[in-house]
Amino acid sequence: MTSATTTFHFPPHPHPRTWLITSATSPIGLSLAHALLSHGDHVVLGIPPSLLERKNYAYGGSEENSRAEDVGKFLKETVPHEGWKERVRVVGLDGRSVGQCQAAIAEAVEAYGKVDILFCCASEAVVGTVEELSASDRTLTLVRDQFESNFFGPVNIIKACLPAMREKKSGHIIALTGITGHLGTPGLGMYCSSGWALEGFCDSLAYEVAPFNIKITIVQPNLEINILTNKITSAPLLPEYSSETHPAPLARMLFGGLLDQIEGKPSSSEEDDNAHGPIHLSSTQIESLHPNLPSVMVSSFIAETIHALTAIGGHENPPARHIVGFEGVASVKEKLKTVSEELEDFVEVSGAVDIEMQSDGIMERRVDVNHN
Repeated sequence: MTSATTTFHFPPHPHPRTWLITSATSPIGLSLAHALLSHGDHVVLGIPPSLLERKNYAYGGSEENSRAEDVGKFLKETVPHEGWKERVRVVGLDGRSVGQCQAAIAEAVEAYGKVDILFCCASEAVVGTVEELSASDRTLTLVRDQFESNFFGPVNIIKACLPAMREKKSGHIIALTGITGHLGTPGLGMYCSSGWALEGFCDSLAYEVAPFNIKITIVQPNLEINILTNKITSAPLLPEYSSETHPAPLARMLFGGLLDQIEGKPSSSEEDDNAHGPIHLSSTQIESLHPNLPSVMVSSFIAETIHALTAIGGHENPPARHIVGFEGVASVKEKLKTVSEELEDFVEVSGAVDIEMQSDGIMERRVDVNHN
């Protein structure tokens, strides 16, 4: 989690703001909450209702329960700090439920009078090629689940928040996606698709709510930030896409190998001469896990993103998109350069067929017969 001695920068504001953070079990959400309470803001934290019902969040065992315990520890840490306990509230929230989204907004407004900034950070990653995710009814369910968590969840809470923000003629909605909003990634087709869908939604919504002084910002950290700090589910590996037969650097190989290194596990090729690739995310069954990263590594991963969020949240003129980190900026620049070059290569073809409006109001297609 974020160190108490870390210095953050915030835009000027005369009064404490109220943030609603959609996922307290996300390391980014919990670290941001700590920074906001230190600054003097109010924070409403969403947590899955099944975990909220557990007394003191103190159920050991699975990594999901461990995340809940992190929330419990965080709440206990607020007690010694004067005023913190009164400025934080935990609400049951599963973004897939419209009713829970509406109830969370209502509770935030009842507690603090408004929601100034909505931060959508609930996320999961489904790993698998398009064919692997089309192999059975179970894998097709993973595709639907991916869109439910990463697209419909944020859409539901955003829609629930709009009436309160319109009434106040003020608000800022921040959606956490990733540079996958610009870059297609092999083995993450459904993850990228759900992110692109959310970004298209936010871009359109920004025009609709601008007259109400509601701002929309998409924050895009590096690929590994959102994936390695949240739940990962991998589809069963098809032999045709194993590292033996498929040379492309698929996401399951990249992240599986990284997780093997972090946990100090040798690759399967080191244990068995007939096996290849990482141990993690290479099962022939559906596999779900929360990466078990050291807390120091998590803090290092998310530090830049937390700094970006505190600097942007509630800003009078926030960016429509903010890419976090030098590597992300460089990757997106390279992609935009490629798109621009391809556009120039085919610009004559694009303009070869045009539409002209005649004096009588009839449109006529004009064909450039000189173009070969």
